[in-house]
This record gives sequence, C-alpha cells and structure tokens, in this order.
Amino acid sequence: QVRLVESGGGSVQPGGSLRLSCAASGITYSRYYMGWFRLAPGKEREGVAAIRTDGSTSYADSVKGRFTISEDNAGNTLYLQMNALKPEDTAMYYCAAGRLGNPSALQALSVLWYNFWGQGTQVTVSS
Repeated sequence: QVRLVESGGGSVQPGGSLRLSCAASGITYSRYYMGWFRLAPGKEREGVAAIRTDGSTSYADSVKGRFTISEDNAGNTLYLQMNALKPEDTAMYYCAAGRLGNPSALQALSVLWYNFWGQGTQVTVSS
C-alpha cells in the first residue's frame, strides 16, 4: 500500500521559514519523480516544486529563489524548504509521487503526471 505522509506545516509570520517533509512508503522511491503541490481556497491545485529521477528540479515562478526541494533517497523522504514566506503562500501543501513516464521539467509540475498523493499539511503565513 502506497503512503505519502506530509509533516512540518504550521503558522508563520511573513518572511519566516518552514520545512515540509514527506515520508513515502509502499513504493520503490528511486523509481518515482516527486513533487510538492498546494491548494489555496478558491484556486486550483498548483505545482510548486518537483524533482525528477535524475535529480533535476523545477519550480513554479512564484517560489523560485525562495523554496528548495530535496530528497533523501535512502530514507524515502522528500523535503521542501520554504524561506521568505509570503501571505500568498498560504495553502494546503501536498506531496505527490509519479511514475507515468518521463515528464519534462514543466510537466513535472502538473497534477496530471502523478499517481499518488498525500493528505496534505497546512501552511499559514500571516502577521
């Protein structure tokens, strides 16, 4: 059974930082590309960052230079370091795993390319 469990969300002031984690089980982690997505009220789920099986990464323009995606293959864990947080970063953040081919950097930010999803962790940025 595939499980993706996110943690690390919370409330933070603008300019603050958070580090999200996603523990994966039930998959051969190294064979999957991984991504972070977020869903804010009234908006569609959007890709935030992705890391492909070759280790290459891609980011949404809105988070470039502020967020960093990384992974620990040995520990089957995905991370998202979020710095300089803004109120518009407020959302539920989801971890996702995909094995539907070989997406491009842009495609890896699309929900269409992912098989499995976690339950999400809430991030709130407010003063």
